[in-house]
Amino acid sequence: MEKAGHRAPQRAVTSGHLPRCSWAQQDPLLARYHDEEWGRPITDDDQLFGRLMLELFQAGLSWRTVLYKREAINRAFAGFDVRRVAAFTEADVERLLADAAIIRNRAKIEATIANARACLEIRARYGSFRAFLDALPPDVQAVTAELRKWFRFVGPTMVDSFLQAVGRIPPRHEPGCWLAGAAPPPGVS
Repeated sequence: MEKAGHRAPQRAVTSGHLPRCSWAQQDPLLARYHDEEWGRPITDDDQLFGRLMLELFQAGLSWRTVLYKREAINRAFAGFDVRRVAAFTEADVERLLADAAIIRNRAKIEATIANARACLEIRARYGSFRAFLDALPPDVQAVTAELRKWFRFVGPTMVDSFLQAVGRIPPRHEPGCWLAGAAPPPGVS
Protein backbone atom coordinates (compact mmCIF):
# COMPACT_ATOMS: atom_id res chain seq x y z
CA MET A 1 0.00 0.00 0.00
CA GLU A 2 1.00 3.64 -0.31
CA LYS A 3 2.92 5.41 2.42
CA ALA A 4 -0.14 7.00 4.01
CA GLY A 5 -1.80 3.62 4.12
CA HIS A 6 0.93 1.94 6.26
CA ARG A 7 1.86 -1.50 5.10
CA ALA A 8 0.84 -3.88 7.86
CA PRO A 9 2.32 -7.37 8.15
CA GLN A 10 0.75 -9.42 5.41
CA ARG A 11 -1.77 -12.11 6.24
CA ALA A 12 -2.46 -15.07 4.04
CA VAL A 13 -6.16 -14.61 3.52
CA THR A 14 -7.16 -17.50 1.33
CA SER A 15 -10.92 -17.16 1.45
CA GLY A 16 -13.17 -14.35 0.36
CA HIS A 17 -15.81 -15.79 2.68
CA LEU A 18 -14.41 -14.76 6.05
CA PRO A 19 -17.04 -13.40 8.42
CA ARG A 20 -16.28 -9.67 8.46
CA CYS A 21 -17.86 -6.45 9.62
CA SER A 22 -20.76 -5.70 7.28
CA TRP A 23 -19.07 -2.63 5.74
CA ALA A 24 -16.11 -4.79 4.66
CA GLN A 25 -18.24 -7.36 2.83
CA GLN A 26 -19.26 -4.94 0.08
CA ASP A 27 -16.05 -4.94 -1.92
CA PRO A 28 -12.70 -6.81 -2.13
CA LEU A 29 -10.73 -3.60 -1.50
CA LEU A 30 -12.77 -2.91 1.65
CA ALA A 31 -12.22 -6.51 2.78
CA ARG A 32 -8.46 -6.24 2.27
CA TYR A 33 -8.35 -2.91 4.15
CA HIS A 34 -10.41 -4.42 6.99
CA ASP A 35 -8.27 -7.55 7.23
CA GLU A 36 -4.79 -6.09 6.71
CA GLU A 37 -4.79 -2.42 7.75
CA TRP A 38 -7.67 -1.23 9.91
CA GLY A 39 -6.62 -1.01 13.54
CA ARG A 40 -2.95 -1.80 12.93
CA PRO A 41 -0.72 0.66 14.79
CA ILE A 42 0.99 3.36 12.75
CA THR A 43 3.88 5.26 14.27
CA ASP A 44 5.45 7.17 11.35
CA ASP A 45 4.57 10.88 11.36
CA ASP A 46 3.92 11.19 7.63
CA GLN A 47 1.80 8.05 7.66
CA LEU A 48 -0.21 9.30 10.65
CA PHE A 49 -0.73 12.64 8.94
CA GLY A 50 -1.70 10.90 5.70
CA ARG A 51 -4.30 8.71 7.40
CA LEU A 52 -5.79 11.73 9.17
CA MET A 53 -6.01 13.56 5.85
CA LEU A 54 -7.61 10.55 4.14
CA GLU A 55 -10.28 10.71 6.86
CA LEU A 56 -10.67 14.40 6.04
CA PHE A 57 -11.16 13.54 2.35
CA GLN A 58 -13.82 11.00 3.32
CA ALA A 59 -16.11 13.61 4.88
CA GLY A 60 -19.43 13.30 3.07
CA LEU A 61 -18.21 10.34 1.00
CA SER A 62 -17.86 6.61 1.47
CA TRP A 63 -14.63 5.02 2.66
CA ARG A 64 -14.82 2.87 -0.49
CA THR A 65 -14.51 6.02 -2.62
CA VAL A 66 -11.44 7.12 -0.66
CA LEU A 67 -9.79 3.69 -0.89
CA TYR A 68 -10.27 3.57 -4.66
CA LYS A 69 -8.73 7.04 -4.99
CA ARG A 70 -6.09 6.59 -2.28
CA GLU A 71 -3.19 5.78 -4.56
CA ALA A 72 -3.88 8.85 -6.70
CA ILE A 73 -4.41 11.04 -3.62
CA ASN A 74 -1.12 9.81 -2.15
CA ARG A 75 0.70 10.61 -5.39
CA ALA A 76 -0.95 14.02 -5.72
CA PHE A 77 -0.01 14.92 -2.15
CA ALA A 78 3.61 13.73 -2.37
CA GLY A 79 2.95 10.61 -0.30
CA PHE A 80 1.69 12.93 2.46
CA ASP A 81 5.26 13.99 3.16
CA VAL A 82 4.37 16.74 5.63
CA ARG A 83 7.25 19.04 4.65
CA ARG A 84 6.47 18.79 0.95
CA VAL A 85 2.71 19.29 1.39
CA ALA A 86 3.33 22.28 3.68
CA ALA A 87 5.26 23.91 0.82
CA PHE A 88 2.38 23.58 -1.67
CA THR A 89 1.33 26.84 -3.28
CA GLU A 90 -1.80 28.15 -4.97
CA ALA A 91 -0.46 26.64 -8.20
CA ASP A 92 -0.50 23.25 -6.47
CA VAL A 93 -4.09 23.84 -5.36
CA GLU A 94 -5.05 24.52 -8.99
CA ARG A 95 -3.11 21.43 -10.13
CA LEU A 96 -4.96 19.31 -7.58
CA LEU A 97 -8.34 20.75 -8.53
CA ALA A 98 -7.65 19.73 -12.13
CA ASP A 99 -6.67 16.14 -11.20
CA ALA A 100 -9.71 13.97 -11.98
CA ALA A 101 -8.12 10.97 -10.22
CA ILE A 102 -8.48 12.52 -6.76
CA ILE A 103 -11.29 14.00 -4.65
CA ARG A 104 -11.40 17.55 -6.00
CA ASN A 105 -12.79 19.61 -3.18
CA ARG A 106 -11.12 22.99 -2.70
CA ALA A 107 -11.91 23.16 1.03
CA LYS A 108 -10.41 19.71 1.65
CA ILE A 109 -7.34 20.41 -0.49
CA GLU A 110 -6.67 23.75 1.19
CA ALA A 111 -7.27 22.24 4.64
CA THR A 112 -4.76 19.47 3.89
CA ILE A 113 -2.09 22.02 2.99
CA ALA A 114 -2.89 24.17 6.04
CA ASN A 115 -2.88 21.06 8.21
CA ALA A 116 0.56 20.07 6.93
CA ARG A 117 1.84 23.49 8.00
CA ALA A 118 0.18 23.01 11.40
CA CYS A 119 1.78 19.56 11.65
CA LEU A 120 5.19 21.18 11.19
CA GLU A 121 4.37 23.51 14.09
CA ILE A 122 3.34 20.50 16.19
CA ARG A 123 6.64 18.80 15.34
CA ALA A 124 8.55 21.91 16.37
CA ARG A 125 6.75 22.05 19.71
CA TYR A 126 6.40 18.32 20.56
CA GLY A 127 9.22 16.72 18.56
CA SER A 128 6.86 14.75 16.34
CA PHE A 129 3.21 14.36 15.45
CA ARG A 130 3.36 10.94 17.11
CA ALA A 131 4.67 12.45 20.36
CA PHE A 132 1.81 14.98 20.26
CA LEU A 133 -0.72 12.14 19.85
CA ASP A 134 1.04 10.04 22.51
CA ALA A 135 0.58 12.89 25.01
CA LEU A 136 -3.20 12.82 24.55
CA PRO A 137 -5.61 10.46 26.30
CA PRO A 138 -7.13 7.81 24.00
CA ASP A 139 -10.45 9.63 24.10
CA VAL A 140 -12.18 10.84 20.95
CA GLN A 141 -13.53 14.06 22.47
CA ALA A 142 -10.18 15.01 24.04
CA VAL A 143 -8.23 14.29 20.85
CA THR A 144 -10.80 16.17 18.77
CA ALA A 145 -10.54 19.21 21.04
CA GLU A 146 -6.73 19.23 20.78
CA LEU A 147 -6.67 18.64 17.01
CA ARG A 148 -9.13 21.50 16.50
CA LYS A 149 -6.59 23.84 18.10
CA TRP A 150 -4.22 23.06 15.24
CA PHE A 151 -6.06 21.57 12.27
CA ARG A 152 -8.87 22.59 9.97
CA PHE A 153 -11.78 20.38 8.96
CA VAL A 154 -11.68 17.94 11.90
CA GLY A 155 -14.58 16.64 13.95
CA PRO A 156 -15.36 13.81 16.36
CA THR A 157 -16.55 11.32 13.70
CA MET A 158 -13.41 11.84 11.65
CA VAL A 159 -11.18 11.63 14.73
CA ASP A 160 -12.92 8.46 15.94
CA SER A 161 -12.36 6.82 12.55
CA PHE A 162 -8.73 7.98 12.50
CA LEU A 163 -7.99 6.70 16.01
CA GLN A 164 -9.47 3.30 15.17
CA ALA A 165 -7.73 3.11 11.79
CA VAL A 166 -4.25 3.76 13.19
CA GLY A 167 -4.60 1.54 16.25
CA ARG A 168 -4.84 4.30 18.85
CA ILE A 169 -8.19 2.95 20.07
CA PRO A 170 -9.46 -0.57 19.40
CA PRO A 171 -11.40 -0.90 16.15
CA ARG A 172 -15.02 -1.76 16.81
CA HIS A 173 -15.49 -5.01 14.95
CA GLU A 174 -19.04 -6.30 14.71
CA PRO A 175 -20.00 -9.49 16.57
CA GLY A 176 -19.19 -12.48 14.40
CA CYS A 177 -16.32 -10.74 12.59
CA TRP A 178 -13.24 -12.95 12.46
CA LEU A 179 -11.23 -10.10 14.03
CA ALA A 180 -13.67 -9.46 16.90
CA GLY A 181 -11.52 -10.92 19.64
CA ALA A 182 -11.51 -14.44 18.23
CA ALA A 183 -8.58 -16.40 16.89
CA PRO A 184 -8.28 -16.21 13.12
CA PRO A 185 -10.11 -18.93 11.24
CA PRO A 186 -8.26 -21.65 9.28
CA GLY A 187 -6.44 -20.28 6.25
CA VAL A 188 -5.44 -17.05 7.97
CA SER A 189 -1.95 -16.82 9.43
